[in-house]
Amino acid sequence: MIFKKLRNKKWFGIATNMYVLVLTVFVIWMIFFDTNSLFIHNELQNQIESLEKQKEYLKDEIARDKKIIEKLSDPKELEKFAREQYFLKKKDEEIYLIEYQDSLKTKEDE
Repeated sequence: MIFKKLRNKKWFGIATNMYVLVLTVFVIWMIFFDTNSLFIHNELQNQIESLEKQKEYLKDEIARDKKIIEKLSDPKELEKFAREQYFLKKKDEEIYLIEYQDSLKTKEDE
């Protein structure tokens, strides 16, 4: 009785059409179960965006390093860099490092 009432409805005829059923199964398969599913595609797109951001960051780092290398080609700049970064000194020269109380590590800081 209920089945006869449903069969007379227009949407029931469309929903039970073989083409609609096959298309529905195909779409569900492609979204959830296929190796190239929508979820995997979304994950890969997120990875691509992350790698593009990393690429831009590394390009900026390369440009910054090229500037430093160009700057260090000058002997005076190279000496300045060595003195500041590696605390190198000339013969018969004394260097004093002044450390402020704020810069010293204490047991409380650790």
